Amino acid sequence: MLNVEDLKFNSHGLIPAIVIDDDSGEVLMLAYMNQESLKISLEKKLTCFWSRSRGELWLKGATSGNYQHIKEIKADCDRDTLLIYVKPDGPACHLGNHSCFVDDLLPREQEQHEKFTLCGLMDLIKGRKLEKVEGSYTSYLFEKGLDKILKKIGEESSEVIIAAKNDKQETIYEISDLIYHLLVLMAEKNIEIKDILKELGSRHVIDKKVKQEKMV
Repeated sequence: MLNVEDLKFNSHGLIPAIVIDDDSGEVLMLAYMNQESLKISLEKKLTCFWSRSRGELWLKGATSGNYQHIKEIKADCDRDTLLIYVKPDGPACHLGNHSCFVDDLLPREQEQHEKFTLCGLMDLIKGRKLEKVEGSYTSYLFEKGLDKILKKIGEESSEVIIAAKNDKQETIYEISDLIYHLLVLMAEKNIEIKDILKELGSRHVIDKKVKQEKMV
């Protein structure tokens, strides 16, 4: 555990702070802190910066309501840069964007599958629940209701078991089908991906504790 006094502030008494969305891992913004703003951040568990342009403390969200609730702060190996993981109440950028980093200087060349995220798929599924689209299989599942969704999960689970006895690629295909239908069920029951991650994370902590007890 470090103290504020262990950090290396520059000649102006500032240290760069990179703010990251705790859920997605997306970089939201870069700002600067002095010792006072960092101490306020630690006390309030809200990001507070030093505004170089205005020459004053700046509690993020004080005027906009877009507070950033701090979950974790890490320092780099030289102790002259901070990573701050937050749960944001709204956009980080004053232009209304979720992140300040939106303009490409060198766009990434990605294969189609590299652009895919479970969160993106979940957003699409939830969109099909809110606005039914004609011809959409996802909308069809929501129209038929919970029993239909559960029936499909049962079918896909059986197909995973059968595929696992035969072929790896077939197993990957069937697991993908099962995960999709599980996401549909989650959307139907208003369960978020972060809820599942939280539950799995709590089990990991319990598992580590059990291993430590066994060692004792």
